[in-house]
Amino acid sequence: MILRPDARFLVRHPAHLVALGFGTGLAPIAPGTAGTLLAFPIYLGLDAALGPFDGWPARLAFLAALAAFFALGVWACGRTGRDLGVADHGAMNWDEVVAFLLVLLLTPEGVAWQALAFFLFRFFDIVKPPPIRHFDRTLKGGFGVMFDDLLAAFYALLVMAAARQIWPLVSP
Repeated sequence: MILRPDARFLVRHPAHLVALGFGTGLAPIAPGTAGTLLAFPIYLGLDAALGPFDGWPARLAFLAALAAFFALGVWACGRTGRDLGVADHGAMNWDEVVAFLLVLLLTPEGVAWQALAFFLFRFFDIVKPPPIRHFDRTLKGGFGVMFDDLLAAFYALLVMAAARQIWPLVSP
């Protein structure tokens, strides 16, 4: 078992590079938060490559990219978890990246909304309310690593949707 992966481990296999969020998982504190932050430049890059996400063609292309990122994460996190000796090692943060990209796609424009989305996602990912904790404990392998973060994303989006309904005239 590897307690703390290092830069050598990161580049030893392409799966490690992906699962550890291109190095953000090596952050000495809060690697999940570092991975979540990595989603912002990836989102901006996809926005530039696919065009603004205000139309369905770009949104569908973004969702296709997310599906590919998710599948890549299942493979990468499965392999990296085996190599680390821990199925869901804290340094693996590609799951946060992919889930938060979904949140960003569905978050209203504006820095305040994106900040709210970030804090809500991190809250639900850390606290793991039911059924997130159940799936985190029972689903194993790369799919298990990736899946519980999708639930955290869903919770964050649900709270933001409720906030928009309760305070429709208030825009963070």
